[in-house]
Amino acid sequence: MAEIPGPRYLVLNRFDDEFGEYHRFVDPSTCRLFYVTTPQGLDVLDRATAAETVVVDDLEYGTVLPVVRSLVRRYGAFDGVVGLSEFDVLTAARIRAAFGIDGWSPEFVLRFRDKVRMKAAVAAAGLSVPRYVGLSDVLDAAGIVARVGLPAIVKPRAGAASRGVLLVEDAEGLTAALDTVDRADHECEEYVAGEVFHVDGIRRGARFHLVTASRYVNTCLDFAQGRPLGSVLLDPTALRDEVVGFAAACLDALELEDGPFHLELMRRADGRLVFLEVGLRPGGAEVAFVHRDLFGVDLFGEAFCATLGLPPLTPEGWIRGHRSGGWALVPEPRPFPSRVRQVRSVRAAIPEVYEEILPEIGEVFDGDGGYDHVGGRFRLRGADECSVYRAVLAILESFRIEVEPVAAKAAHARQERDDD
Repeated sequence: MAEIPGPRYLVLNRFDDEFGEYHRFVDPSTCRLFYVTTPQGLDVLDRATAAETVVVDDLEYGTVLPVVRSLVRRYGAFDGVVGLSEFDVLTAARIRAAFGIDGWSPEFVLRFRDKVRMKAAVAAAGLSVPRYVGLSDVLDAAGIVARVGLPAIVKPRAGAASRGVLLVEDAEGLTAALDTVDRADHECEEYVAGEVFHVDGIRRGARFHLVTASRYVNTCLDFAQGRPLGSVLLDPTALRDEVVGFAAACLDALELEDGPFHLELMRRADGRLVFLEVGLRPGGAEVAFVHRDLFGVDLFGEAFCATLGLPPLTPEGWIRGHRSGGWALVPEPRPFPSRVRQVRSVRAAIPEVYEEILPEIGEVFDGDGGYDHVGGRFRLRGADECSVYRAVLAILESFRIEVEPVAAKAAHARQERDDD
């Protein structure tokens, strides 16, 4: 067995940007980082300071487990396991359980991955959640309608980024949806109309170490259906206090003492707040970038440290000094697949836009880009919430991207070149 001094931390990585630069979060001379990464995440890793880096086809538990066994045989037990992606937190927890490593258990992580379990925990604390039912618990559309009403949302119990989410308006649409999904892996919940908010940050010692609250412009479901999505940080008002307070009560109900969170909630027309869902990880889209740029906070670094029980990178309350900002995303242009012919910048016309990332002419979109491969991304800062909100609306109204359809074969060839 190779002798490696200091704590040994196993990192499951799929990121290919700065949030995969884990060496920035610790002093490499005081510990050793072992990476198990997908091919696309390899280049961002600091392999020079890594104890070992293993490339795998995917980060499923069955793929990772034998790799970890081999590493443990050669180097000894790990002191911690990190998987910061929504899709890796449960694998990391299962690895901890299999090797007796301290940290979040699979049962705990499932409160944040399984949308039925998380709503049950929040509702048990007396907080408002949409009416819901696991599809394996009800036999037919009539039984589901009796439980949740119409319209309704059908979604994967462990999904993310609104992938696979269906809005059904009537019993016929619900019956059709039920025929297309695996009931054991899906739930159905009441469609709640109203404003949608997200609360982001880090908990330490069962209270907020860092926290912000934002209002969505459009919804994540809209984005999955091809409409732009925006977000604006809330000014310090009574509404913000209420939203943050409700989020704190939800996280208390889920017993999150130390760790990252991205929590979404709604405000009904009558003013009541309703819990929607929460992830045990930093927010996606431009959330982490805006926090870095406006507040000097690295949410992924803080999440890394909280997961391992290491000291925070920034002091408690670092975000108390308010900044106004937000972001906007334009989804992949349709039809799929398509090639970009022309794209028009809005940065010069909208002063709140401090960062604009646009696709290149000739770039191909195939409908599988999620929040990463999009038609345009914009980061904003401004004088206050209202000015940023107006700027987001201006982007959504004025931004233009022109595309032309391409043959599916050509799109597949482009994807293979990107993968290489």
